[in-house]
Amino acid sequence: MGLIQIFNLARVPSILMLGAVYGAYVLVGGVIFWKLEGDLGREDISAILARKQQVLQTYKCLNSDGIDAVIEVIQDASKAGLSIKGNNTSDGFWQFTSSAVFAATVVTTIGYGNMSPKTPAGQIFCVFFALIGIPLNMVVLNRVGKYMLAIERNICDFLQGKTRHPRCTRFFVHLISYLTGVVLFFVVPMVMFQGHEGWSFAQAIYYCFITLSTIGFGDYVADSNPDKMYPEWYSFLMASWIFFGLAWLALVINHSIDILERLNSFLNGWWRRRNGKEETNAPDDVENPDTQVEQMEQVVEPVKQLPTEK
Repeated sequence: MGLIQIFNLARVPSILMLGAVYGAYVLVGGVIFWKLEGDLGREDISAILARKQQVLQTYKCLNSDGIDAVIEVIQDASKAGLSIKGNNTSDGFWQFTSSAVFAATVVTTIGYGNMSPKTPAGQIFCVFFALIGIPLNMVVLNRVGKYMLAIERNICDFLQGKTRHPRCTRFFVHLISYLTGVVLFFVVPMVMFQGHEGWSFAQAIYYCFITLSTIGFGDYVADSNPDKMYPEWYSFLMASWIFFGLAWLALVINHSIDILERLNSFLNGWWRRRNGKEETNAPDDVENPDTQVEQMEQVVEPVKQLPTEK
């Protein structure tokens, strides 16, 4: 076995191509975010500094140190989940329902960052809880996702036997499945968050995707406003939405990965044909691991079908 087979050098060009596309995609995204948000960020900073000067001029008993002390109190109250508006305060973040939602964000790796353990015992427990909970969450989501996919495939197989257009039937079943998921995990939660959190529809759909994709920026977090009273079922519904939504979005992402891999294979074949190489060329078949796997499957499949001697 030569170096080409040992290090799978036949895959290096496709890996480099994907790496270049990935790097370009990230850089282009950075430029777009910079152009969209950069000017507004500078305007926000200027407005905040102007408001600080206005407060100092209005309340002359406060100096710059006094303003900093007030800001520190507000920041600490925000981290603790307290409302200091008027004379009312909430009970903070660490209630049973909010603690259960926090545990769900730990094992799902969402990690909003709006609340975190402060005691040494809580921090150490969080480490071991995540070490066990994250793999367990991946196993459970994988099982649930496979179950959802199996139901979808069973429906496809059942309907394909009733029609004369199996490909169209499969396409429409997948389409209806995706649209149903969009309605259940994006449209319905968007309306609910718009009503209970006071967000706009753009902010609600943004929060839904950031949560279900486990990005979890933490700039918008449902069930965390200390100035609002949430119903008892709200936290339970949120936890269920996160769990099943993660499983559904994982299926969608896996389908997207499959599409990208097929596109990559198509581009590789196009590149070989452009360079005058035929797909049936023997050296390419030996060096290409994907071709080796396909050949092995073609050999093994007839062997499996041979009758066994009794």
